[in-house]
Amino acid sequence: MIIKGRVHKLGDNIDTDVIIPARYLVTTDLKELSYHCLEGIIPEFHKKVSLGDIIVAGENFGCGSSREHAPLAIKGCGISAVIAASFARIFLRNSINVGLPVIVSPQISSSTEEGDWLEIDLEKGVVVNLTKNFTVYVEPFPEFLREIISCGGLIEWYKKKFKKDKL
Repeated sequence: MIIKGRVHKLGDNIDTDVIIPARYLVTTDLKELSYHCLEGIIPEFHKKVSLGDIIVAGENFGCGSSREHAPLAIKGCGISAVIAASFARIFLRNSINVGLPVIVSPQISSSTEEGDWLEIDLEKGVVVNLTKNFTVYVEPFPEFLREIISCGGLIEWYKKKFKKDKL
């Protein structure tokens, strides 16, 4: 699975309340959530994102509450992956569960700028900064995680797997 997109650069300690404020947790509609994604730090973020873009952030991305709405809001904006120096454990898990790839890479986080173009190969564990022409190797995604991502999340993966087992 290859992901290619433009970088939106964020800093350290981006918490789930910043990603999607609590007042919008009354829906799981991706489009509605996307309108409010990161609005406290980047007004109208959803209008600045093109389908396939990538968030690159610093340490402790997704800290705070355990809401699944945070990765849903990011995914709803059209973001195809998040790369950070580190993630809050529950955010990392929720991201996989909703089909949003998350990659740990301090090197990409510290050497990538807003607007750079990245190409990510989840199977091989390779992230290439196409703008600055450098490559970083990360932990490859195991096949079962790539399957979950390609199905759009854990629930869709389970439905597909269960249906296949019934035939």
